[in-house]
Amino acid sequence: MSTSTTHRLLLDPAAQDLLFRQAYTEDRFTGEAVPEDALRAVHDLVRNGPTAFNQQPLRIHLLRSAASRGRLARHLSRSNREKTLAAPLTALLAVDNAFHLRLPELFPAFPGAAALYAEDPGLRERSALMNGSLQAAYFLVGIRAAGLAAGPVSGFDQSGVDREFFPDAEQSALLVVNIGRPAATGPRPRAPRLAYDEVHRTL
Repeated sequence: MSTSTTHRLLLDPAAQDLLFRQAYTEDRFTGEAVPEDALRAVHDLVRNGPTAFNQQPLRIHLLRSAASRGRLARHLSRSNREKTLAAPLTALLAVDNAFHLRLPELFPAFPGAAALYAEDPGLRERSALMNGSLQAAYFLVGIRAAGLAAGPVSGFDQSGVDREFFPDAEQSALLVVNIGRPAATGPRPRAPRLAYDEVHRTL
């Protein structure tokens, strides 16, 4: 932990560690089930994350049964298949391709928002991807806030997953996230991260 910058953050240092510094992408979990109330708590927290025009395209499908997990597994890369089948819970994150129809309710300050996206399919697709990805990131942090660990998986056949779960094309697969309590593996080195000066530029 950098003592030179930590004091600039209002978030408690223990919470900083929980959410970022001591949290890792996990692929091994204990057999403990993930309770529904934990996921509801995560939702109630992260639904407040900012998006453009308050768009909320993210849809989360909780694959608890062996049957639903098996349907997904056949479309995963080999390296992701085993870890997904062994996880206590897998969430299939998707975007609602008709998210704009909820904008009159979600963003009444701009009455023409729904029509704007209805008239431009390209803009609608880009917005669903961008804002759905923002919401997915909030979801990952929320999982950590609940004392759980997340293992996001992007190695899958998207067209295959879409045909399997969304044959009506109303939604599109975005990300697979395995969720549970991490198996005790002890401390491990963190992969390198870019320094401030490598990321930021003042213009």
